Amino acid sequence: RERNRSTEREEMAVERDIDDLPKNAANYTALTPLGFLERAALVHPNRKSLIHGSVEYTWLQTYQRCRRLASALIRRSFGPGSTVLTVIPSVALVLVAIIAPNIPAMYEAHFGVPMAGAVVNAVNIRLNAPTIAFLLGHSSSAVVMVDQEFFKLAEEAIKILADKSKSTFKPPLLIVIADESCDPKGLQYALERGAVEYEKFLQTGDPEFAWKPPQDEWHSIALGYTSGTTASPKGVVLHHRGAYLMALSNVVVWGMKEGAVYLWTLPMFHCNGWCFTWTLAAICGTNICLRQVTAKGVYSAIAKYGATHFCAAPVVLNTIVNVPPDETILPLPHVVYVMTAGAAPPPSVLFAMSERGFRVTHTYGLSETYGPSTICAWKPEWDSLPPIQQARLNARQGVRYIALEGLEVVNPKDMTPVPADGTTVGEIVFRGNAVMKGYLKNPKANAEAFANGWFHSGDLGVKNPDGYIEIKDRSKDIIISGGENISSVEVENTLYQHPAIMEASVVARPDRRWGETPCAFVTLKPGVDQSDEKRLAEDIMKFCREKMPAYWVPKSVVFGPLPKTATGKVQKHLLRAKAKEMGSVQTSKL
Repeated sequence: RERNRSTEREEMAVERDIDDLPKNAANYTALTPLGFLERAALVHPNRKSLIHGSVEYTWLQTYQRCRRLASALIRRSFGPGSTVLTVIPSVALVLVAIIAPNIPAMYEAHFGVPMAGAVVNAVNIRLNAPTIAFLLGHSSSAVVMVDQEFFKLAEEAIKILADKSKSTFKPPLLIVIADESCDPKGLQYALERGAVEYEKFLQTGDPEFAWKPPQDEWHSIALGYTSGTTASPKGVVLHHRGAYLMALSNVVVWGMKEGAVYLWTLPMFHCNGWCFTWTLAAICGTNICLRQVTAKGVYSAIAKYGATHFCAAPVVLNTIVNVPPDETILPLPHVVYVMTAGAAPPPSVLFAMSERGFRVTHTYGLSETYGPSTICAWKPEWDSLPPIQQARLNARQGVRYIALEGLEVVNPKDMTPVPADGTTVGEIVFRGNAVMKGYLKNPKANAEAFANGWFHSGDLGVKNPDGYIEIKDRSKDIIISGGENISSVEVENTLYQHPAIMEASVVARPDRRWGETPCAFVTLKPGVDQSDEKRLAEDIMKFCREKMPAYWVPKSVVFGPLPKTATGKVQKHLLRAKAKEMGSVQTSKL
């Protein structure tokens, strides 16, 4: 009893402050990145904010366009309170989905939509129609903004959703975004189908709209879906507070200066562009939009616009260093800062980037942590090391971001931290403001993800003696191809639908271009003609292309019996070893 009283006194002492001063309107306001845009328009109204081909906007114009978007949405009754979209049932918010590449409208949606009190969902344009239909239905999207090139994709997705929902289906407002670089027939097709043109929609809004920040910084600002690494993609809900902190954390950890010129090679639909959508407004920088990313386009933008920063998965870096000389502009006119994440970058690629004048910062994170939330912070003592050794050190995942309060590698059985010996493997876990609110409408997944007060990444790694973490393996069923997550289980489920396949198992195989790609090991049904394996493999790949996103399709198929345990389970570790032994798809020994 005495011990209990002592504990109570200790808790009271911890909670007690030196005063009873309350929060009030003068000393407390909810954190949100939306105010960055207002400030940018005030400080640098005439500085270029966005450049997309011949289209250019200033920060004042961007602010006005975002206010128009917010105003137009509210005038259509798409403000707070129309549709429930939240992890907490008492909060009602509208969701606005946008299916588009890196264009000005995609950037504007990251401000204009939440200025209306709604939630932005930037959808991956590489997904197929059934997957997008699931996303739109699961999120109850009230508005769908879509680039003209992807209108038919959105139309097909909505049709699938309508067929499944039947009498309960309520069609979303369709807004088509025109782009002068696209075939005008696509825009005309969308307009004939009843879509509202984006610029005309903006004209219905007020450029001086008096938007209001959220009353609670815990309110949702964005929804993004994982890449389907379980039975269905999970909806990751992010809040205004986390977006604010991570946007500013990007500035600090990367040492970005005011007025930086940022090249959009990273898709904005990837974790909201790793929060750089909001970061660029905070530093009053200039956004250079790339609709399609090529190595030649990157070099050209550096020379033409003076781009100083860009983010990209290692597969893009590999393309940049292996592009033909006539498509480069070397030496670079100035130092270009590069942030990479999405997969562990090979030290050889980091070394090659450094040789060409790029200064690469390696980060790591997940959709659930607002994108990158750890950084391999460079140490001055590494400057004197040989370049290859520098690259090896920089290939590690590093330490926590400024805005992340907790990062650890633990024994998942008892949650005890692993020793910092560089060899003991544990699970990487996160804690703090840079962790998502949770998965939308998925309490079971939330309970598993937040077990024991930490967010469980599912990634396996070690902690080195200097405290830097390093990934040693991914969760066994995930294949990372060009920075995109692919579920081997879902690919297997599709393969099992092929009439000739009896058994299938999919693992990652090295790929010179994409890092790794799916490799399918299959056992054919008795009676199937196996005399022409090349034709069979091509038929299987064609079958898959009709049922899944293109980057999920196995790039190689191996025929034969699958190795199994005594209990009948496929021994995937043996298949992984075999796929690794086969080498890159481009340099296969088979």
